[in-house]
Amino acid sequence: MLKNKILAVKNLSISFFNKQKEKEIIHNISYDLYENEILGIVGESGSGKSVSSLAILGLLPKKISKITNGSILYKAQDLTTLNAKAFQKIRGKKISIIFQEPMSSLNPSMTCGKQVLEIVLQHTSLSKTEAKAQVISLFEQVKLPIPETTFNKYPHEISGGQMQRVMIAMAIACEPEILIADEPTTALDVTVQKDIILLLKELQAKTKMSILFITHDLSLISEIAHRVLVMYQGNIVEQGNIQQIFKNPENNYTKALINSRPSLDVRLKTLPTIQDYLKGSISTTIITKEDRKKQQELIYNKPPLLEVINLEKEYFNTSGLFNKTEGFKAVNNISFKLYEGETLGLVGESGCGKSTLGKAILQLDKATAGSIIYKGEDITKISKQAMRTLRKDIQIIFQDPYASLNPRLTVGNAILEPMKVHQLYGSDSERKEKVIEILNRVGLEADTFNRYPHAFSGGQRQRIGIARTIALQPKLIICDESVSALDISVQAQVLNLLNELKADFGFTYIFISHDLAVVKYMADQLLVMNAGKIEEIDDADEIYKHPKKEYTKKLIHAIPKGL
Repeated sequence: MLKNKILAVKNLSISFFNKQKEKEIIHNISYDLYENEILGIVGESGSGKSVSSLAILGLLPKKISKITNGSILYKAQDLTTLNAKAFQKIRGKKISIIFQEPMSSLNPSMTCGKQVLEIVLQHTSLSKTEAKAQVISLFEQVKLPIPETTFNKYPHEISGGQMQRVMIAMAIACEPEILIADEPTTALDVTVQKDIILLLKELQAKTKMSILFITHDLSLISEIAHRVLVMYQGNIVEQGNIQQIFKNPENNYTKALINSRPSLDVRLKTLPTIQDYLKGSISTTIITKEDRKKQQELIYNKPPLLEVINLEKEYFNTSGLFNKTEGFKAVNNISFKLYEGETLGLVGESGCGKSTLGKAILQLDKATAGSIIYKGEDITKISKQAMRTLRKDIQIIFQDPYASLNPRLTVGNAILEPMKVHQLYGSDSERKEKVIEILNRVGLEADTFNRYPHAFSGGQRQRIGIARTIALQPKLIICDESVSALDISVQAQVLNLLNELKADFGFTYIFISHDLAVVKYMADQLLVMNAGKIEEIDDADEIYKHPKKEYTKKLIHAIPKGL
């Protein structure tokens, strides 16, 4: 089936350096990409998959990195020997790239059409009119709605999925022979992700281009790639066809990547992590139907901790010729009950209103109508002073822990500060002792106290965010997409930690996510939202087995299942 090699990476080593030292981060890797093939590169953050791919396009940061060994042959031409001018003829025309984050890759001050037009004009001899017609044709190919209108829109005026389609149009504008797709679906909803995967497969089948598809999600790779190579700590630890890697993985790291993702069929008590596989200590204890039934009898035999009644949040926009005010209901007549010790899963696509609902419960963005009854009291009607006191009881773990931590405060002080505000414990020394105890509880060392947020990985920062939240001993925690930016194995660690803390401290969670596999693993009850309304609410396992609404069926169908 495989034809000629179009790209051959041979014994490639890459080092990063500063004044003090040099560190090799890619170690002697070799692989081939064939014509008309989709090759998946899988691995977690720091495995070297993106760095090795940037080397293909000569995009490594020159002042701090260098290729120390090996070659990258594109049709027998060694790309490691090219200068900047020679690369300009290849980049975009012969080899193109789609980056992970379209919002930061697109120029916010230029319309979408103009950005793609620039590429076409640079690499072809078409006139401006012909080039514009080609861009609109490209927008049609990538299934952008109303291509002529999208041409004149700025990036902030379209959705994340549409921005990614603009990036794909830009990448295929000059019909490249190789397309590097670097985590092109990571930040997208599961349904949008499926659309982008289908689109790339369709474009590849039509144009016969070769694709290097980079991701940390092995299930996703199974839906698009012909072959896959697995990277870990700068090495290729395994490579082969999809069937072979999924059915008979040889390397423990590959086994961990496949199994760290929550299963849709069984509920494991603890998700396996990379370290579990490397140590050979994997727990296979399953939470049975009987276990869940007993647990839920305990939860639902008490009065509700929180009751949301007919809640609405309306935003108003003044626009048009006569400054007409238009209303938009982001949350529309929502009602549900939440019980102490329960995890309520809240799912839906971007824009469905789930985060707005979370903010309304926290009183960060007050509801327009309806009631929020917490421990028998309507918190929409309490004074500011009473709300400040209540903040201790209802806390949030954000999606981006780095943005929610003050870069000028040490981690210890960031956790200690809210303790001080709410007058917990008698003195700062007692608080510091408690902070170190909490850091240890979330799997961080005591010396974390005196370090700053930038010194930690994404997974470690999320643990810091969790530590800061639990330091106030809350009753209810809203987890707003709190694991969506994490690698599969780090995600498994954080989910295990959240469940442990829930068991130890009796926390109640509202778990917001667009990742249905994760929500099913965490949730007792599941609330599906669409366009500000509740589509359905029921036991999480029941909804997955027997979804009643078409929207829920669509969400479940879009989850990457693996082989």
